[in-house]
Amino acid sequence: MKLVTFSEKGERKIGRLEGDQIIDLSNASLPEDMTALISCPESLKIAESISGESRLLSDLELLSPIPNPKKIIAIGLNYKDHIEETGLATPEFPMFFNKQSTSVNGPYSDIHLPKVSDKLDYEGEMGFIIGKKCRHVSREEASSVIAGYVVCNDVSVRDWQMKAQTFTLGKSFDTHSPFGPWLTTADEIEDPHNLIIKTWVNDELRQNSNTRHLVFDCYDQIATLTAAFTLEVGDVILTGTPSGVGIGFDPKKFLGAGDRVRVEIEKLGHIENTVVPEPASTKLIQA
Repeated sequence: MKLVTFSEKGERKIGRLEGDQIIDLSNASLPEDMTALISCPESLKIAESISGESRLLSDLELLSPIPNPKKIIAIGLNYKDHIEETGLATPEFPMFFNKQSTSVNGPYSDIHLPKVSDKLDYEGEMGFIIGKKCRHVSREEASSVIAGYVVCNDVSVRDWQMKAQTFTLGKSFDTHSPFGPWLTTADEIEDPHNLIIKTWVNDELRQNSNTRHLVFDCYDQIATLTAAFTLEVGDVILTGTPSGVGIGFDPKKFLGAGDRVRVEIEKLGHIENTVVPEPASTKLIQA
């Protein structure tokens, strides 16, 4: 099942994708947001079978499937080909970092070229969404807490990433976590560790790999994270990027205004975002 969060006339709703149609689930006596829906197995069963009012996908604005995750956790140096590209040693322990929840962005929304940097980079990644509140989950149990999978772009501001003591600042600029386009439920993905992942900038294929090259796979990541803290329903985990990022080229290929970044993962769909200069309206001091 493919579950979407979409906007219609300014109202946020949830739905089920069927071909080029979205079945509106908002009037089906179901939870009104995705996090609540995926936390309830009974509601998911209803959502899978119900026949509601349909809309053309092309007529609606897709939002990130989880608009307000409590946590966004990502990992560095987690593809063998990316490690070779950097010339660094393979980590013996996962290199986790946080992306702030205010960086969430829609699967087809613009991403901002920051006012403070021109070192903007892309990182096509597979992500997964936590479906059960959990702690101390073994690797063998880990698949049971995954609600589904998404396509992500771990947009990075490289100079801010490198000059700070942690990656958080350089990874958390507003609009720099686009993901979606929908949540593909885990039962549809037989093996998340054998999916082709590709990233284009404009029409140039930059990244072309497979999730089988992950150093620490989805289940390893869950076991490590839950040994330290509780994962909650709707948390978004990004699993790392393969080779071909902009900083890996000589000369480097950072993103500029007008560039289009498309990330596509087998069986999960694609997201595509255009880079625009950060608008003056982002300055905010709320009364």
